[in-house]
Amino acid sequence: MRTSLCLLYIFTLRHEPVAALGAMGQIVLVHSRGRGQHPGMFEELSHSDPGDLAKLGELIRDIRIALLTTVDHDGRLHTRPVQTLQVDDADRSLWFFTDWNSPKVVELYHDVRVSLGYSDPAKNVFVAVSGSGSLFRDVQKAKQLWSVEQRAYYPEGPEDERLAILRVLIERAEYWTAPGRTSYLVAAMTAAVTGTPASVIGENRKIK
Repeated sequence: MRTSLCLLYIFTLRHEPVAALGAMGQIVLVHSRGRGQHPGMFEELSHSDPGDLAKLGELIRDIRIALLTTVDHDGRLHTRPVQTLQVDDADRSLWFFTDWNSPKVVELYHDVRVSLGYSDPAKNVFVAVSGSGSLFRDVQKAKQLWSVEQRAYYPEGPEDERLAILRVLIERAEYWTAPGRTSYLVAAMTAAVTGTPASVIGENRKIK
């Protein structure tokens, strides 16, 4: 009887619905040259739909801080933390501030390819994004993205000459979400009783 309840619980997790969020606006970019699983128990779906993209945006907004990776002049990977200021579901864009003197500016000039990783282990949420980055100056867009804590980096405000806007166009993305620890304990108990490893705990979506 206990085994049957465990299996029923896992079956329910496999068919858990996905939430959705609304869309946001868009803007233009400036020039740039260049070449344009988690080994766990997840429900893997290779197709994508608007609901997947909306869910992706929801997860990114919640985590906000990402590890941004660019390619330097020698072809080596350079990774650093960045704060996501805005997510545009409609045009598949992520928006950030950076300094015109930052190494990423030179790196993006030579190679526009970037990747972003978001992680919230406490909630068992993980996001990976790959795409192309572009840099430009736009005071009005900077005002839209501005928050008071940004003045620590740009004392002159949105008009600061050092402030560059980075837009990442999402080309591919993937996210993984999993239930809490109790679900893993139930799955472990079921595997111990049946001798069969759990095939699915959570959800994995790919967006192209």
